[in-house]
Amino acid sequence: MKVLTYKRYGGPDVVRIEELEAPDPGDGEVLVRVHASSVNTGDWRIRAAAFPGVMAIPGRLMFGLLRPRNPRLGSEYAGVIEEVGSSVSRFEVGEQVFGMVPMGGATAEHIAVSETSTIAKMPVSLSFEEAAGMPFGGLCALVFLAEYAALKPGQRVLIVGASGGVGAFAVQVAKALGAHVTAVSGPDSQDFVASQGADETIDYRVTDNATLGQRFEVVFDTFGVVTPKISRGLLVEGGLFLPLNFGVPEIGAAFLNPFRSRKIRLAVNPDRKEDMERLAQMIEYGAVRPVVDSVYPLEDAAKAHARVESRHKKGAVVLKLSDRTE
Repeated sequence: MKVLTYKRYGGPDVVRIEELEAPDPGDGEVLVRVHASSVNTGDWRIRAAAFPGVMAIPGRLMFGLLRPRNPRLGSEYAGVIEEVGSSVSRFEVGEQVFGMVPMGGATAEHIAVSETSTIAKMPVSLSFEEAAGMPFGGLCALVFLAEYAALKPGQRVLIVGASGGVGAFAVQVAKALGAHVTAVSGPDSQDFVASQGADETIDYRVTDNATLGQRFEVVFDTFGVVTPKISRGLLVEGGLFLPLNFGVPEIGAAFLNPFRSRKIRLAVNPDRKEDMERLAQMIEYGAVRPVVDSVYPLEDAAKAHARVESRHKKGAVVLKLSDRTE
């Protein structure tokens, strides 16, 4: 089978396509024939060892100090179950599924994953390419806004980086939760973020976040440009700042939470199957829909990685591994 790999950290040119043996599923695992995978911000950072802020050292320790510990790339996938282990009860052969493999290896023609991992039945309304681009951004937006922020109807939320892989879904999730959404993005993305449901759009090249003159219950920064100091000028009393990336200033601000009415919460997405199932339900109901920036054949994986690393994509960048439709 074809597998996307990398043997050293670096730019998009380090990715390779290798032929490896297909895995056999264990007792509690399913074998998925992958039709599409994606390249997200996490994949780019892992490939380049470009871990943000204080994650630089922990990231290297987790993924490999001098070279990648796991040479297989990819964290999102969509495909068809071809085989199930003897104790599997959640899935059957032939079912279409989508999910995540957080530690890498999803960009392969076959993967074996636990039935209790971050996997769910694929909504029938989606193509494989659409489904493959949803777990990373969709789950992150859902967990950060619905759980960590506990966003409520009528609350005002500022989403910074609203056209990216997480931001585009954050706009949709926030609207589904009944919030009033102000979306910050570049000049070429204003119509795009409005089409995702944003009530107001702001061009960051025209208006600085620090001078918006508005107050929000929640500020969700998916891009890494809002500082704790700036966030305090954007939040109402009792408001919450959620930075997707964080470093020493954010950690320092978190220690001062007991002394401030405007809080900061530092967290990562736990990638739970329950959240994956909830995301699938929201897709079925039409509350969240796919956002695909571009689709590349597997042979153009380096171009896909370069597109993500440019930080100018609008939605998901997807790799197509199969032309089959079922």
